[in-house]
Amino acid sequence: MNSFWKRLIIRTTLQKQNDKEYTDYALAKGYREFVILARRHVKDFFLIAVGILSATFGFKGFLLTNHFIDGGATGISLLVSALTKIPLYLLIIGVNIPFVILAYHIMGQSFAVKTALAIAGLSLCLATLHFPDITRDNLLVAVFGGFFLGAGIGLSVRGGAVIDGTEVLAIFLSRKFGTTIGDIIIVINVMIFSAAAYFLGIEVALYSMITYLAASKTLDFIVEGIDEYIGVTIVSSRSEKMRQMIIEKMGRGVTVYSGKGGYGKRGETKEVDIIYTVITRLELNKLNTEIEKIEPTAFVVMNSVKDTKGGMIKKRPLKH
Repeated sequence: MNSFWKRLIIRTTLQKQNDKEYTDYALAKGYREFVILARRHVKDFFLIAVGILSATFGFKGFLLTNHFIDGGATGISLLVSALTKIPLYLLIIGVNIPFVILAYHIMGQSFAVKTALAIAGLSLCLATLHFPDITRDNLLVAVFGGFFLGAGIGLSVRGGAVIDGTEVLAIFLSRKFGTTIGDIIIVINVMIFSAAAYFLGIEVALYSMITYLAASKTLDFIVEGIDEYIGVTIVSSRSEKMRQMIIEKMGRGVTVYSGKGGYGKRGETKEVDIIYTVITRLELNKLNTEIEKIEPTAFVVMNSVKDTKGGMIKKRPLKH
């Protein structure tokens, strides 16, 4: 292994001083983690890029011509753009800046940087790319505009970022006031669509609600996380490292079960610690990466959780 790769591995994974000597095992382990991180970043970049293009197509091919809006920060941007004629690409950045700052504090630097770049990329595409109006039919505009917008948001979430910061606000408020994320999002969207009904008319507001429903269902389908929380069960031969990773890197509490794993033709059993934790769907990307670093062959089961009460989900901020 040449000196360039050694320095790169030390800077990106081992995170220690360059003058420290490392064993071949430490360098090999660092290289493996570096490959995992590089592969994950390439995948995330691809998903976010496709998501941005999909959202841009939804905006310029369907929604902007008919002044239909969506929920959340995107809906606020579309509503203000329709009322003031301020370009949407400027409003997308302006409206989402507070959410990016909030994401930095509650979701960590990596998530905030990805989100900022994703929103900047969406703004750039809205300013430079041009798509023809696909249809003038109001129902088709509402349904398919919402579909492409929801797909774009969902793909970005799969890539570890968001292009609509409302969900970050909902997570923050749910932890602060002990309510569910869904309740917060509903309240926000009721206010947005009420404003749309007042300023743009009842018919536009009703079509906009169809847009929101299409976008939200598409987002749920893309992310494969219909509910706000995900229960994760991990069966691993390196359960102690998994436990430490969840507590120290994810900032989450864990429950450890004592169990037995069966294997082989004769059904031999082996004592094993089973890890269980609950995270938000925005943290799935990071958790999967950290699990792969420790043990790629670990058995992981994820289940949708309707809501949680107590524990560290709403009490303790993330550590990134």
